[in-house]
Amino acid sequence: MRVREWQEILQDVIDRDVDPDGWRAAGGRRAGGVGEDLYLGHRKAGLYHLKTYAKNPYEVRGVGARVARKLDDEIGSYLPEKDSREGRFAVRNPEEKPPDEAEAEARAKHLGEVLKAHADAPTSGADLFDDVMGVIESPAFGPMDFDGYDRPESVDDLSETFEESEELLTAELDDLIDEDEVGRGFQ
Repeated sequence: MRVREWQEILQDVIDRDVDPDGWRAAGGRRAGGVGEDLYLGHRKAGLYHLKTYAKNPYEVRGVGARVARKLDDEIGSYLPEKDSREGRFAVRNPEEKPPDEAEAEARAKHLGEVLKAHADAPTSGADLFDDVMGVIESPAFGPMDFDGYDRPESVDDLSETFEESEELLTAELDDLIDEDEVGRGFQ
């Protein structure tokens, strides 16, 4: 397992050549400290664990690692089911160069058609989300179990399953927090 900067992990997720809607995620507050834990998993791409915190309102810092090469049934059982409609997430792929005017107009037209189709048909918000993510070509999206105020049981279960990586990532994140003096507050 190689610990890397959290944005490198997200770039790895973006670069994976797997079906974009096959991703699932679980996350919440970090146990015993500042920040959040996030697990991103895909049956073919594996499981990634990220630990992040807000250094200030404009900057997020963190670390992460790929903790499993494939999602088996045991690991996959900790993530929401593919058809879960509780919460959703998406990863945005920053384009190196913006699309030209013709391409931007074509994308906007396609998005308008999708929105009109959903306005005219009895579909769910989750179906709209999936279709919009397809139009904007999100490289990873799907159901998510996330609690911004607590720690979901699924995140606790995953941290127990990957105890060694949990300890290593926690130590690395704690070093970043100490280096940034985030835990000290105002003086």
